[in-house]
Amino acid sequence: MSKASSIPGDWSVTENSNGMSQVDSSAGGSTMEPEEYSAPDVAKREQKAVTNSKILVFFVLLLAVSGAAAATYLLTATEEQNDFEAAFAGLGSEVSTVARNKFDQIYDALDAFSTIISSQAETDPNTRWPFVLVRDYALKAEKMAVLVGLTSPNFVFLPIVHEEDRERWGSFAFESAPVYYQESLAQEGDSRTVEELMNITVPFLYEHGRDENGVVTGPIEVQHPGPVLTFWQMHPLPGYPIQGVLPTSYDMLIFPEIASQLITTNVTVKPSTTFVQYQDASPTAKPGDIIVNSQIMQPIVENGKVVAVIILIMPWIDYFQKLNVDGLTDTIAVIRSSCNIGIAAVGKKNELSYLINSTSATFLGQLDAHDPKYDDLVVSRVILDVDVDDSELPEEICVPTLTLDLYPTEELEVSFQTSKPKLYTVVVVAIFFFTSLVFVLYDYFVGRRQTKFMARIKRQDQIVSNVFPAAIRDRLYDDEQKGSKQDNLLDPLGGGAGGAPLADLFLETTVVFADIAGFTAWSSAREPAQVFILLETIYGAFDKHAYRHNVFKVETVGDCYVAVAGLPEPDKDHAVSVCRFARDCVKTMKDTTLKLEVSLGPDTSELELRVGVHSGQVTAGVLRGERSRFQLFGDTMNTAARMESTSARNRIQVSQSTANLLLASGLSGWVAPRKSKTFVKGKGEMQTYWLKIKESKKSKTSKSKSDICTLSETAELSEGDPSGREDNDDLDLDDIQAMSKTERLVEWNVEVLSPLLQQIIASRGGDMVPIDSSLSKKEATIGKGETVLEEFVPIIPLKRFDAAELSKRLNATSVDIGDEAKTQLRNYLSNVASMYRDNPFHNFEHASHVTASVKKLLTRIVNVDDGNGLRTSSDEIDLDDMAEHSYGITSDPLTQFSVVFSAIIHDMDHPGVPNAQLVKEHTRNAQIFKKSVAEQNSVELAWGMLMGKEYEALRACIYHSEDDLRRFRQLVVNTVMATDIVDKELQALRKARWETAFAETSIQDANLSSDDCKATIVIEHLIQASDVSHTMQHWHIYKSWNEKFFMECYAAYKAGRADSDPSKNWYKGEIGFFDFYVIPLAKKLHNCGVFGVSSHEYLNYAQSNRDEWVREGEGLVNEYLVRYEELTGQR
Repeated sequence: MSKASSIPGDWSVTENSNGMSQVDSSAGGSTMEPEEYSAPDVAKREQKAVTNSKILVFFVLLLAVSGAAAATYLLTATEEQNDFEAAFAGLGSEVSTVARNKFDQIYDALDAFSTIISSQAETDPNTRWPFVLVRDYALKAEKMAVLVGLTSPNFVFLPIVHEEDRERWGSFAFESAPVYYQESLAQEGDSRTVEELMNITVPFLYEHGRDENGVVTGPIEVQHPGPVLTFWQMHPLPGYPIQGVLPTSYDMLIFPEIASQLITTNVTVKPSTTFVQYQDASPTAKPGDIIVNSQIMQPIVENGKVVAVIILIMPWIDYFQKLNVDGLTDTIAVIRSSCNIGIAAVGKKNELSYLINSTSATFLGQLDAHDPKYDDLVVSRVILDVDVDDSELPEEICVPTLTLDLYPTEELEVSFQTSKPKLYTVVVVAIFFFTSLVFVLYDYFVGRRQTKFMARIKRQDQIVSNVFPAAIRDRLYDDEQKGSKQDNLLDPLGGGAGGAPLADLFLETTVVFADIAGFTAWSSAREPAQVFILLETIYGAFDKHAYRHNVFKVETVGDCYVAVAGLPEPDKDHAVSVCRFARDCVKTMKDTTLKLEVSLGPDTSELELRVGVHSGQVTAGVLRGERSRFQLFGDTMNTAARMESTSARNRIQVSQSTANLLLASGLSGWVAPRKSKTFVKGKGEMQTYWLKIKESKKSKTSKSKSDICTLSETAELSEGDPSGREDNDDLDLDDIQAMSKTERLVEWNVEVLSPLLQQIIASRGGDMVPIDSSLSKKEATIGKGETVLEEFVPIIPLKRFDAAELSKRLNATSVDIGDEAKTQLRNYLSNVASMYRDNPFHNFEHASHVTASVKKLLTRIVNVDDGNGLRTSSDEIDLDDMAEHSYGITSDPLTQFSVVFSAIIHDMDHPGVPNAQLVKEHTRNAQIFKKSVAEQNSVELAWGMLMGKEYEALRACIYHSEDDLRRFRQLVVNTVMATDIVDKELQALRKARWETAFAETSIQDANLSSDDCKATIVIEHLIQASDVSHTMQHWHIYKSWNEKFFMECYAAYKAGRADSDPSKNWYKGEIGFFDFYVIPLAKKLHNCGVFGVSSHEYLNYAQSNRDEWVREGEGLVNEYLVRYEELTGQR
C-alpha cells in the first residue's frame, strides 16, 4: 500500500515498498500548491510599507515640531508680556503716587507762601490791604519754586482792590513799583532798568479798551463796578509788554476762568485750579502750537475774608519733567478733568495727553492719545480733588477733579520684548531639523543598507533560482514563511538532525554532460580574467538554450556543463528537449570560440565541445549542509558522464535508452549507431549512437517536433556578450567566419596593443601631438651607421615613477586613439603577419603565442598581490609600492608597449633555420649582421616599416619626444636581442648582469641605476620566458609546439640545412633544455619577485612537463617522425 503526497506540478509522488519517493508524471494535479513566491513583489511591498512608515513618521515629527514651536513661542511671548504688564503696573503705580505727592507738595508750598505774605502785612502797622508790597518778592518766589519742584513756575501776587480803593491804588502801585522792579531785576539778573519798566507801567487800575470794531486800543481805567483783582507782583517779571504796557495794575477779572476761580476761592476759602491754554509764542514754536498750563489760585485770608490771591502758573511739561521716576520711559500720561479745559479760542476739552520719560515730556494735544489696545493696562489715580460743597457755588462754576491715567506705548512694550521667543522657537525648529536630518541620514544609510540588502536578496533569489528548480525554490520559501524548520534553506546545517530530506525519485529524465575539449591546456596560457570571459560567454549562451528548451541546468563542474530535462517539471519529450539543447550548444560552441579568438587570442577557435547524453531515472533533491544545492544522483548520472568522456570532439554521443526514446518519438533520422561498441567503465561494452548535428533543409523552414534547432534559435547567440565585454563590437560573426586564422590573430594583437596606446596617450594628458620636423629628422637617423646588435646596452634608463601620471592611466579607457591610428595599427600588424614565413614553428601564430605570454606576465606585474593574487577594481593600489616592486616597469606604459611590440615582431622573416646555419651559408643578412642574424633582421624590417609615412599617426601615439623615441628604440633592440638564447657571449653577459643586479651582496651597494639594471634584466628574461612559454604551460600545449618545432628542424635537416638528424638527439636535448635553460629561467622569474603567482605557475608547469617528457618523450619523437612521413611522404 502506498501513501500519496502532493508536490508542485501536474504530477504526484508515491512511496514504494522500499520507502523511496517516486514521481509519476501521469498522475493528476496536486491538491494544494504553495503560494507563489516572488522576490521582486515582496521587495516592492516591503519598500512601499517602509515608504509609508517614513511619510507617517515625517508628518508626526512635523506636527510635533509645529506644536512644540508654537507652544514655545506662545509661552515665551506670554511670559514676556506678563513681565511687561507687571513692570508697567509697578511703574505706573509709582508714577501716579509721585504725581499725587507732587500736587500735595505744590499746594503746601502755596499755603506757606500765602502765610508769609499775610504775616508780613500783619506785622507792618503802616500796611493795610490791598496796599501791600511784598519785599524781596523774587527771592521768596524762587524759594517757593524749589519747594514745589518746578523749573519755571510763574508766581503772581494779586490783591483784591475794592471800588473805594481804586484811586489810591493807582498812586500806591506807581510809587511802589520801582522798589519791586529794582529788587526783581537784581534777583533775576535782568538787564533791563527800572526806568525802562516804569515807562511802560500804567499808573492806574486799567483794562484794555476796544474801539467800535472790537480792536484793542490801549489801557483805560476799569469801568465795571465792584472789586478788582489787580495784577501786582510777578516772578519772573514779564518778559515783554502786552499792548505796549506791563500788566501791573491790570484787572484780571476780565478773564471768565479767573473770575470763576476767584468766586470759588472766595466762597470756599480754598485753593482752586483751572487750565489756561494759549498759542505758543516762543521763537521755536510752530504755527498752531498750543501751551496748556494749570493755574492754581491760593487765597490770602484776613479775618476770614479773602483779601488777595497767589496764582501759580504751572506748565504741565515742567510738572512731568520733574517727576524724576527711574525707569520711566515711553509712557502716555492722560490728564482727565471733570470740567472742560481751556480759556482760549482753541476749544474746550477735558483731556490732555503727554508722552513722558524720566526727564522729558512731550505734549501730544488736547486728546486721549493712548493706544486702545492698552486699555486693560491703564494705571489711574486722582491727583487733585478739592473738597468743596458745590451747592454753595453758582451752577456755571465747575470745580475740577484731576485724574492721571497712565498707558504704555508700543515702544515701551517692544523694549520688553526680546528675541527669546524667536530664539527658543528657532532652537526647537533647529532641533526638529537636526532630528529630521539625523532621521534622513539614518534613513539614507538604512535605505542604502536596505537597498544593498534587497539587491542581495534579489541576487540570492536569482542564485537560488539558478541552483534550485522553481518548484523546489517555492517549497523552500513556503516552508520558511510558515515557520517550518523542515527543508529550511536559511539554516541548512540544522535540518539534518530532525527534518525529512527534500528528495524525490524522478523516473523519466534525460541528463546531458558537455565538456570543453582542450580547455585545460588553453587556460594554462591565459590570464584568469580571460578564462572567465570564455566560460561566462559560452555558459551564458548555453543557459539561453536551456531556458528555451525547458532544460534545467544542474551545475558546472570545471569546464563541464551538466543539465537535465524531465525534472522537476515532467516533460514527456525530455529526450528530444535535451537533444535539441545539445545540438544548439555544439553549434554555439563553434561560433562563440571563433568570435572570441579575436579577443582571447590564439587557439581559442580550436576549443570544441564533447557531449554525452543518457536517459533514465535519477534521485534529485536538496543536499543540505554547507553550500546546499540541488543535486542529482544515480546510475543515470554516471552513465551520462561516461557518454561524454567516450564521445569525440564536436560530437554528441547518446546512449541506447536515449536513442530508443528518440526512435519512439518518430525521430529515427536523428541518430546513427557508432560503428563499434563503446567500452564504458563499470558497464563494459555498450551500443551508443551519434546524434546527427548537420541540419536538414526542413529544419530551417519548419518548427515541427523533428526540428533540432532552427537558424532563428541559434541567431540569438550573437545578440550580446554575457561577459559584458565590448571588444570587437564592429565585427559580427559573419565577418569573423570570413576571416582566416591569421586575420583573426591580427585583430587580437590590435586589441592587445590598443589599450597600451591609450595608456601612453593618457600619461601625457591625452594629447595627440603630430610628429614635428625635428622628431622626423631624428627618426631618419636613429639606428643608422651601426648594426642592431651594436645598439644593445646593458642598462636602459627607464622613466621614473610619477604618481600624477600613473593616476591618469587608471582612467585611460576613456582615451580615443582615433580611427586613423587604429587603422594604421591594423595595417601595420597585417604587414608584419605577411612577413612571417610559413614555418611550422617560427610563424605569426607562434609570435602571437609569445605575445599572449608577455601580456600575461605584464598583467601579473600590474596586479601583483602578496596574498592570493586576486584584485578587484575597487581595491586600493599603492602606486609607489607598485612602481618600486616592478623596478619601474609599471611606471611607463611605453615600456610595456615596447615589450609587447617586440614579442610580435621578434621572428619576422625567420628562415626556419638557426643563426649558425645562416652564418655558415653566408647569406646576405649573415654577412651584414655577423651574429644574431634572424633577430637583427627582424628589428630592421619591423622598424623600417614602422618609419614609413603611412604609419605617422601610429607613431604619434607611441612617442611624442626625442627621449620617448630613443627609449622605444632601445627597448625594442634589447628585447628582441634577448630572444637569441644560443649566442653564448650574449647569454654570459646576461647571466653576469643578473648576478650583479639580484645578488644579495650587491643590493646594499646599489647605485642610482640599480632599478634600471634590474628592470632591463627582468624585461629580457620576460621575453625569453615568453619565447619558450609553451614549455611552461600545460602538457598538451608543450607537446603541440614541441612537435611543430621538431617538424621545422627536421624539415631543415631534410633540406640539407642542418648538419645532424635532430630526431637522434631530440629526446635528450629536450631534457637538457629543461634542466639548463627552462627551469633555471622559471626560477629566475620566481626569484626576481615581480610576477607574483605566475612565476610559481611557470615553474610548476616546467617541472611537470620535464617529468612527463622523460616518461613519454621517446615515444613522442617516434610519433613525430611518423606524422612527418604522413605529411610529406618522406622518411
